[in-house]
Amino acid sequence: MLKWTDEAQDALNKVPFFVRKKAKSKIENYVHDKGMGLVVTVEDVKAAKQQFISGMSKNIKGYQADRCFGASGCPNSANSCESVIDRAQKLLENQNILSFLKKSVKGDLKYHHEFRLSAADCPNCCSQPQIKDFGIIGAVIPALCDETCSLCHACEDACPDNCIKIEDRGEDQLPSIDFSSCLMCGKCVEACPTGTICEQDRGFKIQLGGRLGRHPRLGLEIDRLFSEDEVIAILDNVLKFYKDHSKKGERFSKIFNETDMYELLH
Repeated sequence: MLKWTDEAQDALNKVPFFVRKKAKSKIENYVHDKGMGLVVTVEDVKAAKQQFISGMSKNIKGYQADRCFGASGCPNSANSCESVIDRAQKLLENQNILSFLKKSVKGDLKYHHEFRLSAADCPNCCSQPQIKDFGIIGAVIPALCDETCSLCHACEDACPDNCIKIEDRGEDQLPSIDFSSCLMCGKCVEACPTGTICEQDRGFKIQLGGRLGRHPRLGLEIDRLFSEDEVIAILDNVLKFYKDHSKKGERFSKIFNETDMYELLH
């Protein structure tokens, strides 16, 4: 394991947190490949940065597609994004975003030019879909079914957002769900031993036009759930919109506004 000098660590800490882990890995790989010893110095950090910048255009593929670690057995997974992210990547490849960017962007391509898509299996959103051009979030809508409630309060305990309360309703006590606060994580459905709280629908939430940078913006969420086929159809519309309106390599998030939503959904 490589050790870092204090100066090198200070330089690494200036890297934005969301890419810091990747930057650290690239720097350590650089030091290892060069056979430069067991200590990372600030000079190593600068040299690795320069190599990274000079070789950036060679590594760009036109898009970035990330997903969370839900497939590895995450207990928070609400709806797996594994299949939808595979289909999304194939669509991105078929659309040849790299060729489009090479024609649109003057000079060398950089990572910030790429179209960014991210998928998460639950509202915890470890893959940060809220700040990507196209975000996909696995979700489950709960519902109250006819099964008798045992008043175990497991649903209340399981809900991270305090959306569920056991309320008196005359002779019966039943859970109530505050859908204005519900993030559709499905925890209450999993926790209910009697089936009183059941699954009404399972699908994906979509967020459009998120970004970081000088003028950050969270993605605009479409107010409904979508099937896997619908997600891919909307992504196809988004990519066509992107190619039609991005003239100089602008990110989708820079050219998309809420008024464009109808066009993308139809």
